Amino acid sequence: MVNGSHRRVRLEISVGTLKRNYLRIADAVNPCRVVAVLKANAYGLGVQGVAGALAEAGAPRFAVAELNEALALRSFGRPVQILGGVLADEIPEAVAAGIVLPVTDPETARLISAEAVRQERAAVCQFLVDTGMGRLGILAADAENVVADAVRLPGLQCEGIYTHFPMAYRSGSEFTQRQIEIFLDLLARLERRGIAFALRHMANSDAVNNFPRTYRPPFNAVRTGINLHGSFDMEGRRALDLRPVLTLKTRLTAVRRLPAGSTVGYGCTVRLPAETLVGTISAGYADGLPLAVSNRGHVLIRGRPCRILGRVSMDYTTVDLSGAPDARPGDEVVCLGGEGPDAVSVEDWARIKGTHPYEIICSFGSRVERCYVE
Repeated sequence: MVNGSHRRVRLEISVGTLKRNYLRIADAVNPCRVVAVLKANAYGLGVQGVAGALAEAGAPRFAVAELNEALALRSFGRPVQILGGVLADEIPEAVAAGIVLPVTDPETARLISAEAVRQERAAVCQFLVDTGMGRLGILAADAENVVADAVRLPGLQCEGIYTHFPMAYRSGSEFTQRQIEIFLDLLARLERRGIAFALRHMANSDAVNNFPRTYRPPFNAVRTGINLHGSFDMEGRRALDLRPVLTLKTRLTAVRRLPAGSTVGYGCTVRLPAETLVGTISAGYADGLPLAVSNRGHVLIRGRPCRILGRVSMDYTTVDLSGAPDARPGDEVVCLGGEGPDAVSVEDWARIKGTHPYEIICSFGSRVERCYVE
């Protein structure tokens, strides 16, 4: 592995695979447009590189969680939307920058309106409706009147309305079906009052896979984040033919032959029953390897699986080299990714850790070099 920066751990993001995943999603939901969700530094993959690739693939809009993330994406010349909430002191800069703002309550609508009037410009906004997420947004029962009042405020360009799912990963979820009905009913009632929106969306990555109804009329947009990376929730369908974009690599630091009875790692959680060829790799939990893969996971060295011995530490992990006896210090180590039946997937780590793929993807440390490869 050539690494001129001398960083020992490298996260490779396949630009070609990322673009193909986007195009496959766009084709599956056509004619809905795809809003690429790039919050948390594109889930830790590096937002500039990921956004650049998606812009080249034709992504029309980006979405993020907060203002600083939105401001970082203005240079791509596409609408950038804040999906969550906006704080009062963020509104002036957001309006000046042309960020698409969420209206989550009547007071936020009034604050955005007042700032737009003060700046003598239109503030683009979308209404976030809470149909069951219970986190942010206008309660569905109140939304008709709140929206009707807000669209009359000066300075607001109300382009859209949306909601969010807490359980769309579960195929056939009655809760999710009920959310869809609530939102469709709201759209119909607003339309009867002469209120319509250019953008109407509720599908996230899970809904695209499990609830096709959410990318059919009257919906005309979907939001996707984790599917762009070729990952899926552990539960539910995988309707889309997507490929992983990530490979986490490091290098083999040391090769040693330890005698029978040797213990390995913090806590001495393993004692070698026989003389064993042991390798130490330059990656640990500070780089994103879950502590849970201790004594359970494996890495690939020279294309062959080498099981993890002992507890993963912050900077190093020890592995059994019995399957790769020709390994040498400096060899490339694939911690996540690879080809064939021994490849290590994001979902593998999530399953071992008892979490979901989002947490795995967001966990790569700051010293990990992000590289964009074709």
